[in-house]
Amino acid sequence: MENYSVIIFILAIMIGLSAIADKIKLPYPILLIVAGISIGFIPGLPQVDINPEIIFLIFLPPLLYDAAFNISFKDFKTNLNTISTLAISLVFITACGIAVVAHYLIPDMSWPLSFVLGAILSATDAVAAMSITKGLGLSHKTNTILEGESLVNDASALVAYRFAVAAVTGSAFIFWKASLQFLGLMAGGVIIGVIMGKILAFIIKRFHQNNLATISFMLLSPFVTYLIAEELHVSGVIAVVILGLGIARFSNKVLPEKLRNESKSIWDMIIFLLNGLIFILIGLQFPYIYDSISKADILPYIGYAAIITVVALLLRMIRVIMQKFNLQEAFKKGKRKISEEALLDWKNSLIISWSGMHGIVSLAIAIGLPAKLANGQPFPQRNAIIFISVAVVLFTLIGQGLTLPWIVKQLKKR
Repeated sequence: MENYSVIIFILAIMIGLSAIADKIKLPYPILLIVAGISIGFIPGLPQVDINPEIIFLIFLPPLLYDAAFNISFKDFKTNLNTISTLAISLVFITACGIAVVAHYLIPDMSWPLSFVLGAILSATDAVAAMSITKGLGLSHKTNTILEGESLVNDASALVAYRFAVAAVTGSAFIFWKASLQFLGLMAGGVIIGVIMGKILAFIIKRFHQNNLATISFMLLSPFVTYLIAEELHVSGVIAVVILGLGIARFSNKVLPEKLRNESKSIWDMIIFLLNGLIFILIGLQFPYIYDSISKADILPYIGYAAIITVVALLLRMIRVIMQKFNLQEAFKKGKRKISEEALLDWKNSLIISWSGMHGIVSLAIAIGLPAKLANGQPFPQRNAIIFISVAVVLFTLIGQGLTLPWIVKQLKKR
């Protein structure tokens, strides 16, 4: 009952602060995170534990499904080269870059532990970026790339994380086996997504006259798809994305406009509540993680987090700029069927680079670190890895979150 009361209290505060943020023109994720940190330090408040499995099941499927459902498949295909670059190659580049910095910067941080930290912070959270830039008038291309990146990069990060944790526990890392497993997870996710999309399409065809039943099936489908994929040990993230892309194309042809509008209103409400809860939960976790760290280590860890934040941002900026030139070169030579619409200019390159914020997935992965190894020994440097991960999440959400709207406005003036 205590946790239930706290959740109701948090929801009430979240809705109120979202309304206030809109009035004062402050990105609501920033206000919610600060509120979460403040609430977390209230003496005697029951701790709200985040179960990573619940986070992945409750938050990820609907957010991914909604983003995939609303993205234009044509635009997604046009910008697929950039999306795949950010969602796959950049994820592994960032993981390796952070691992190198962590190994040489943080005392007693072995290579396997460094790669665990790198994997946790390798994927950015476009939910945060889209929430912060909403209403700023980003170009359709920029929105498509950011949303498209978020649809795939979580799967890449989770694969990198699994191999990094396995290395800590003593399992040997073999590149070709890891690559095959990654491709298998992706391919399996695609297959499950296609099958579930066909099943849902079949159901909708028979029941689309019943609005309530149709909307209910569509609400339930991402959760069922994610669970089935994970039970079969393939990527639940990719399965939900493929489901959303497929059903979006199907529903536009079959569902009447009134039903689509009703469905959209319900989804908008759900996504609003989930987004708000995500940001306030991030803030709420900080006080508990803060208490788990020796006070002498707090300032050094914050410093490490600040350096890692800068390194991750620089790697993203370099990769996006390289992608800009690569696309131009490929377009000139007529290679890889790069169209003019897929090219990046300096404005959207800078916005995409600065939108590399971290969020709930990084937090859930960090908190989900096993407490003990297979031999019963404590997981080394666990508290340090969690603290630094949460600090990086906060640095990116607050630092980049506060400056991104200003950057967008300045670029629009030019």
